[in-house]
Amino acid sequence: MLEPLSLNVLTRHATVGDFITSGALLVASVLLGVVLSRVVLARIRGGRTSGWAPLKAASGVVVLACGGAGAYAATLALPLRPGLSHAVRAAFAVILLFCATVFCARLAAAAVQHYARRSDGTVMFGSIFLNVTRLIVFCIGFLVILQTLGVSITPLLTALGVGGLAVALALQPTLANLFSGLDLIAAKYIKGGDYVQMDTGEEGYVVDITWRHTSLRQLPDNLILVPNARLAQAVLTNYHQPQRGLRVPVEVGVSYDSDLDLVEQVTVEVAEEVMAEVPGGDPQFQPWVWFKEFGDSSINLTAFLRAAEFSDQYGIRHEFVKRLHTRYRAEGIEIPFPIQTLRWEGDGRRAGDLQRNGDPGVVDSTVQLP
Repeated sequence: MLEPLSLNVLTRHATVGDFITSGALLVASVLLGVVLSRVVLARIRGGRTSGWAPLKAASGVVVLACGGAGAYAATLALPLRPGLSHAVRAAFAVILLFCATVFCARLAAAAVQHYARRSDGTVMFGSIFLNVTRLIVFCIGFLVILQTLGVSITPLLTALGVGGLAVALALQPTLANLFSGLDLIAAKYIKGGDYVQMDTGEEGYVVDITWRHTSLRQLPDNLILVPNARLAQAVLTNYHQPQRGLRVPVEVGVSYDSDLDLVEQVTVEVAEEVMAEVPGGDPQFQPWVWFKEFGDSSINLTAFLRAAEFSDQYGIRHEFVKRLHTRYRAEGIEIPFPIQTLRWEGDGRRAGDLQRNGDPGVVDSTVQLP
């Protein structure tokens, strides 16, 4: 029969007091980590330094680091055998390096995010940069851990270089989306908050650019996920470039009997009121009117206003049409219905038949189509 595993196999003549001391060190270190994470860091984050990146990066890592340190201190209190003592030191080193890697990855991602905000999103935007930054830091930390454990990383790097070609071929669509996303951001075609429209009809505000797709939020708050490769190849209209505001044209038609000078004056006055009073309008913008053409039933003109944001144009157009209709009525300016002139003969036959029969006269009549 197999004999039960004796503690003497792991230790060299350890006493009960040694085990009590090591257990107390382990429990105390874990409790210290919990207190630091749940009490000290929580209160600091709730104060003026709540946005300090190192505090956010240390969240959740403190308990693991303190627990690892306590486990290492507990093993020092025990007379472990040389082989086991070496394994414990290696495990403790791995735990500390892992904690340091997580901390550095969070800190680097926070630095990238802070730099992107300072640059107004024109240099780096989207979670794609955050994910790439975290991936680089974790890869470096993994290589350092392997080197600490005595594993040679040179053969590993060689194998990764040879197998990288096969991986690239297998992940060709994914890599195409990745590099297309990086190209969109580096070329400054779009940034967060821009309203864009593709030639295929998809449009919305740019929410995020990930390693695979770009998120567009439509005005009804629906979310569209567009692959980065498709977005990079599309004919794209950016309504926030080269400036965020945009011109809002409104088509109007007035009667042929109208005084065009009065029409222009009244229309400009209403447009100026809308620019000054309606949210989203530009008070510094001077509206103007262009008479466009002689239409079938009206003289058509276009009033030009300006919106500070793409979505503001709808409210501006809505309020302008209401106020202009009221003002036109007050000024006696007619907005005519569409009309069409028809030719009728006396007995109801077509004009061509009437002329062939030699009957005289064709009567003109104007019919108003509501």
